[in-house]
Amino acid sequence: MSNVWVVGGYQSDFARNLTREGKGLADLTGQVVVETLEASRMRARDVEVVHVGNAFGELFSGQAHLGAMPATVVPELWGLPSARHEAACASGSIAVLSAMADLAAGHYDAALVIGVELEKTVSGDDAARHMAAAAWVGHEGEGATFMWPHMFDRVAAEYDRRYGLQDSHLGAISALNLANARRNPNAQTRSWTTPHRDVADMDDSTNPVVEGRLRRSDCSQVTDGGAGLLLVNDAYLRAHPDVRDRVLARIEGWGHRTVGLALDQKLQRDADNPYVLPHVRETVQDAFRRAQVDLDDVDGLEVHDCFTPSEYLAIDHVGLTGPGESWKAIENGDIAIGGRLPVNPSGGLIGGGHPVGATGVRMLLDAAKQVSGTAGAYQVEGARRFATLNIGGSTATTVSFVVASPDHS
Repeated sequence: MSNVWVVGGYQSDFARNLTREGKGLADLTGQVVVETLEASRMRARDVEVVHVGNAFGELFSGQAHLGAMPATVVPELWGLPSARHEAACASGSIAVLSAMADLAAGHYDAALVIGVELEKTVSGDDAARHMAAAAWVGHEGEGATFMWPHMFDRVAAEYDRRYGLQDSHLGAISALNLANARRNPNAQTRSWTTPHRDVADMDDSTNPVVEGRLRRSDCSQVTDGGAGLLLVNDAYLRAHPDVRDRVLARIEGWGHRTVGLALDQKLQRDADNPYVLPHVRETVQDAFRRAQVDLDDVDGLEVHDCFTPSEYLAIDHVGLTGPGESWKAIENGDIAIGGRLPVNPSGGLIGGGHPVGATGVRMLLDAAKQVSGTAGAYQVEGARRFATLNIGGSTATTVSFVVASPDHS
């Protein structure tokens, strides 16, 4: 099978409120397409297939059929095959996997992948209700005010039941990601004035409880934004040797697992496993196996911190610590930039923002930036190989990628 290469990519400014700007999904899609092509130094006519990640277009914008949106706003894409992919917060990663399948099989040689989401078209409470559609509707979370904080509070409770869990460790994850975001010029929270020391504050007036033990600082953001990637295969590089010199990264490995929607299903099925959600670990191991690497070969991670317990889960499930011992990596500084394995140097979802359909694409773009030395102020020094972990729902869909610099592949 052919290799798949990242030629370039683009991320919008996640601090923007497009509704206030009088703009919508069409504007965002057009911007992401045009800027991704420009960043890749490629033209629309070089693209052979388009894949779009979007989770909630119908709910937030009343707009479906988003596979046709790129050609709607960029006429040069008219007539190209294009499809929209939905897998909740993993929608963008599924779009990438679909593009990779096209390229590896030789169906097409150059693919444009974008992820777009508008979430500020409604109030925060309404946004939370819209996003609850990614759970098993009518079967879980019925008594919760906010579905997803409730779900990941339950993940935290499972850790606490099995191994013990201190809220201060969750607070430290949030503080670190917000601090990292200050280095990122596209991060949603980069200019927030809340002092980092207040993030772990347990005072209800400054850091109110959202659900259970989770406070405002434990939650990712409601975000408008998009990201794009230009991917090619070996055949394209052979035909265009000039492109090889500007490739950012090679996708070395990938993992993809899908389980049932309900969190209870997952927790009950694997109640005797030392890992709380072992299919998440298996997804990462699949990616490492395909890349023929182990954790010691990886220089950093972009993981899915939709809530602090999801990053806590990522830390032990990728193998940085033993099961239930994520707190050790937090206390030791292992996950900080400059630590043993930096996690979310971009600021992640808590600091960077979380436009749901774009998150998986953004993660892969940031990983490619790291291994190409183009991450700017949040660059991990000497990074040659990076991994991602993107989840949808209560980990019903999980995707992981491993990327390496072109000269390290």
